[in-house]
Formats: sequence, C-alpha cells, structure tokens
Amino acid sequence: MKYKTATAAAIFAAALSACCTSCNTITDDALPALPVNINLSPVSVWNTYGVTAFGSYRYFVMQNSEPSGFPYIGQSATGFGGVLLVCGFNPYTTDAGVPMAYDLACPVERRAEVRVRMKATDTFPMAVCPECGSTYNVVEHGGAPESGPAAASRLGLTRYRCLDAVNGGYLIIN
Repeated sequence: MKYKTATAAAIFAAALSACCTSCNTITDDALPALPVNINLSPVSVWNTYGVTAFGSYRYFVMQNSEPSGFPYIGQSATGFGGVLLVCGFNPYTTDAGVPMAYDLACPVERRAEVRVRMKATDTFPMAVCPECGSTYNVVEHGGAPESGPAAASRLGLTRYRCLDAVNGGYLIIN
C-alpha cells in the first residue's frame, strides 16, 4: 500500500510541476517551419545590411526584394512571413548589442502576409501586429508578447539563429 501511495504522490507532484512550468512558457513555434537562410557575410555585406546600434532593425522579405538591393542567392530563404533582424539583448545568453532574428508573421494571425511592423516607444521599438494589435518585445525579451491576444495566448515570435560567419558578419538560419 505504501508503494501505491508513494507512486501516486510522485505522479501528482510531477503533473503539478509540469503544469506550473508550462504556465510560464512562451510558445514560439506556432508558425509553419519554413527554411531560413540569409547570408550577411562578408563584413562588407553586414556593414551595409546588418544592424549594429542597439534597437536598430531591418526587414528581410525575399518575395518583396526587401531590403532593396540585398544580394539574395539561390539558397536564400526568409521563412514564413519574412525575417526581422534586430540589434538587442539576448535574454537566453545575456549578451547585449547582438543580432536577434524573428519571423515577421504574427503567430496569432498565422498568415504570411500579416507581418509585424516596428513601432517607436519611449524606450526601444516594439514589433506590433497590424491586424490583432499584439505587441512583442524584440529588443530586450526575445520576441515575447507584451500585450494583446498574443500575450493572452502566450504566443511569441518565432526566433531564428544568428551565427558568426567565417568571413565576418552573420548567417541567419533556422
């Protein structure tokens, strides 16, 4: 009997722990996983199209040839709705002034053509969905939702990796 009670207590504790942990989790994979491959190397390409000032940003949407003049190649891909590149604080490594990349598509709307846009605030720009009004902190909190339906549903922007390139600059991939 002691074994059944101990087992039941352990199962209950594990379930309670999982429930409490999931309450604080932001889902950042609500969008279809499409390829991302943006080569911002060598340094000259990074210096032209990259982001170096804290809070600066740039949009990459291959279908719209955005940014203008960017040298997309055959292997290039910009995810589901395009890519938002931001210079900010990486909350997962605590590095500051580093490039962070997100899918531009709003995870609430889940349509490639509904893209967040950056909006100035009193501190740093925020990504805002023009349809549902959700706001996302892409400069300081890794694309976490701040308000709107995304905050209520705990849906964050899909994050992509920014890797140091061998020839300087960065590669953005998923």
